[in-house]
Amino acid sequence: MDATVPDHRADRSFASPSDAELTRLVADLGVALGPDRARSDPLELALYARDAGVASGRAAAVCFPRTTAEVAAAVQTARRHGRPFLGRGSGTGLAGGATPVDDPVVIVTTQMNRVLEVDVDERFAWVEPGVLNLDLTRAVAHLGLHYAPDPSSQQACSIGGNVATNAGGPHCLLYGTTQAHVLAAEVVLPDGTVTVLGGLSPDQPGYDLRGVFVGSEGTMGIATRIAVRLMPDPPALRTLLLDFTDVDAAAATVSGIIADGLVPAALEMMDADITRMVEDFVGAGYPRDAAAVLLVEVDGLTHGVDDAIEIIRRVGTANGARTVRVAADATERNLLWKGRKSAFGAIARIAPNYYLHDTVVPRTRLVEVLRGVYAIADEQRIKVLNVFHAGDGNLHPLLVFDGREPGVMERVHAAGDAIIELSLSVGGVLSGEHGIGLEKRAYMRSQFSPDDLHVQAGMRDAFDPDGFSNPHKVLPAGSRCGDVQSLPEGVWV
Repeated sequence: MDATVPDHRADRSFASPSDAELTRLVADLGVALGPDRARSDPLELALYARDAGVASGRAAAVCFPRTTAEVAAAVQTARRHGRPFLGRGSGTGLAGGATPVDDPVVIVTTQMNRVLEVDVDERFAWVEPGVLNLDLTRAVAHLGLHYAPDPSSQQACSIGGNVATNAGGPHCLLYGTTQAHVLAAEVVLPDGTVTVLGGLSPDQPGYDLRGVFVGSEGTMGIATRIAVRLMPDPPALRTLLLDFTDVDAAAATVSGIIADGLVPAALEMMDADITRMVEDFVGAGYPRDAAAVLLVEVDGLTHGVDDAIEIIRRVGTANGARTVRVAADATERNLLWKGRKSAFGAIARIAPNYYLHDTVVPRTRLVEVLRGVYAIADEQRIKVLNVFHAGDGNLHPLLVFDGREPGVMERVHAAGDAIIELSLSVGGVLSGEHGIGLEKRAYMRSQFSPDDLHVQAGMRDAFDPDGFSNPHKVLPAGSRCGDVQSLPEGVWV
């Protein structure tokens, strides 16, 4: 690698705007979008200073476009005023991807919330980025179709945000993450021009720029229309709950089910503490005295589903499952899933704050890593609860705390860093679905070589050569040859 390659591009720093500059910026945004949809009052800026993670920043202005043309106008206005920008959906991200850095213009797409077209025969839909994940499935349910990616926040998260982070969810074990379900995206590029990446035909010519864009966390532009694949509802669908008196037995069952040749639609695991919390909160029918529970879902043709249930029953029993319960009907199934997807809300009963982590480890190392997570939490005097996508080893330790306690954030961050290091040490990776954002950018060097990072930076620069689109996210300082930079002051992580 040539260490003399000039670096004039992304992750540049932007000076804070003066009051006069800010006034002109908001006025011009108001002209482009309407005066009621460009704001800079302190309360509004405070609301958009962070996503659902723990990092906090500061925006220069917030605006609310309703069309692709208005998104492009907002980007162009920001560029004319020398301000960076970032696209934001519902703000449910947990890695700081939507945390404003360097006083950007925050372009909020929540008012772009229409399902524009549904093609039943070809099984796809064009949607705007502000459409909520679960609302899309509800909109096509009467057609016998659904949208497969189902993050736990699916009642609140937007399709645009899912595209930005390549979101997953319980059913990504069988059906894949968001990238497997996005056919095309209309994108406002960082220079304010509009293009379409990908397409509806099965064999698009040229480079897969759609695949590059999905998961780029807003560093390559803002999606304004998205073509998503719709899935037919399966003929048969069954959900099972297995409970164990030992965490090792539950983890062995996870590996055993997949080793037996079965890949369920979903395979989730919850430890003792979170199981009790969820049961007290929802009343889903989880056993309160279990050391761990598995929630397993299988779908497909009826005979195949029946065979899958027998495999799960046999493997679970052989590994010490205390009970193997099959949901009797849709009502019971929905209640079991409501419990799983209410886990993050349930912990508010014991503390006002939580830090939800996201790493992936080999299934064969699950028990080892879980023990390590408990030890890390004990060392830092932090309560931890574990709920995760066990089928693909995607861990989600919940560090529960009271942010008002002096010094607690330092311990929370120390615990989070230790969990990342533990996961990487056993051959894991930094993120399964939450993205890198601000949270894990410093650890990118632990997973990728300097050459890897330089190539990734080059791809980013191809989309955003001037570094205006969501700067300081994903790639660590110094990713490019000769680049030595750090996060700007005033960003609290």
